[in-house]
Amino acid sequence: MKNCISRRSFLKAAGILGAAGALAACGGSSASTSTAASTAGSTAASAAASSTSIKLWTYPIGGWGNDETVQGLVSSFNAKYPDIKVTVEYLDYTNGDDQVNTAIEGGSAPDLIMEGPERLVANWGAKGVMAPLNDLWTDDAKKDIYESVESACKDTAGNYYEYPLCMTAHCMAVNMTKVKEVGADQYIDTDKHTWSTDGFLKTVDALYNGGYENVAAIYCAGQGGDQGTRAIINNMYGGTFTDAAHTKYTADSAENIKAIQTLHDTKGINFDASIAGGDEITLFRNGTLQMAFCWNIAQQANSDNNAAGLTNDGDEIFPMAFPTDSGDPKLCGGIWGFGIFDNGDEAKIEAARTFIDFIAADPDQVKDSVLASTYFPVRTSVGDIYADNEIMSEYSKFMAYLGDYYQITPGWATARTEWWNMLQRVGSGEDVETASRPLWTTQTLPHRHKPIHSAGGR
Repeated sequence: MKNCISRRSFLKAAGILGAAGALAACGGSSASTSTAASTAGSTAASAAASSTSIKLWTYPIGGWGNDETVQGLVSSFNAKYPDIKVTVEYLDYTNGDDQVNTAIEGGSAPDLIMEGPERLVANWGAKGVMAPLNDLWTDDAKKDIYESVESACKDTAGNYYEYPLCMTAHCMAVNMTKVKEVGADQYIDTDKHTWSTDGFLKTVDALYNGGYENVAAIYCAGQGGDQGTRAIINNMYGGTFTDAAHTKYTADSAENIKAIQTLHDTKGINFDASIAGGDEITLFRNGTLQMAFCWNIAQQANSDNNAAGLTNDGDEIFPMAFPTDSGDPKLCGGIWGFGIFDNGDEAKIEAARTFIDFIAADPDQVKDSVLASTYFPVRTSVGDIYADNEIMSEYSKFMAYLGDYYQITPGWATARTEWWNMLQRVGSGEDVETASRPLWTTQTLPHRHKPIHSAGGR
């Protein structure tokens, strides 16, 4: 058997990896000649008090998790605004949420945070702990920023709690060298990076029967990277996580339950509660797994242990949309930008607004800020910043597959936690129906959907 280990050994290996796996954060468009930019900078700058210090917390969103890169951006800011001191703290995806929530509860939240709408708008904004950013959202900014992004950054009352910088699409990846070895590349449209659910399952079977016992893993030891498990399950048979109006959760659909059961029953897919998202990435890169569900452009471009697009052993990494019966994949998108906690200090709030306006809206700066993220700009005026980068240009195809940004549905934080806890129960040995039932029959979610029912597996 080629490069395979026993299930017991696999779990042991996954267990010792811990935080060794770098977990990705969970698109571009045609260039525009527009030079539109926010005009709020001068207003914010004039209001910011001199010699103000602000704290920025950021997740490792590409280079925004690298201190040298971030300090370079801060230095550019200080060249224009020398009287605003910015200190930076870096969060991780394992316990970052807990760290922020603890800080909020203790009255020590940072002044500024780089995050997504699911927390800035639907969670912290809804709780009233964020400062509105309406003044930054000028008419020019609204014209320049993609409408789908703009709508995700505000609540139902029209208050903006996020000012966006970049976005991407989350996808999966396969070891194409091994896929070709077992003759399964016939099931993949390599130009579109798409495949059917049947083609995906046939690929898993071909790899497993070809000697690769550990093809993929449904990771659920933690919340980080859970966009991958939601996407594979939602896409396989046309399920959704919420309704289109973002008023209720639909993750208990027959389509989704069928997908969970199929993944659980398929040989070669380890459905186990001991594997975290970061572990999955590491196991894929070192050749233990032949597929990864937690993938995006930051992972594709990673060159820590080999050239970008290659495993540690030099095999080709090929990014893929999640499989669907319909052939119409709906990928989870990621939007990242800035929000300001209302800590009662107007000088710090205005200084934070000045920082946001410079980093995310200044026409002479925003390109470098986006490039640091390794993702794609939310502004049409930025244009095609990756024209000379083969990997980024190829990956831009995934932007056409972006689905609904449902992460702003009320109760998102609770639903997300309940999701991976449900997967843990399945991975710990409970049957799918029993393990899933507590998720959708509790009163913890604000919008209760129909009772769960079983569905046949593969």
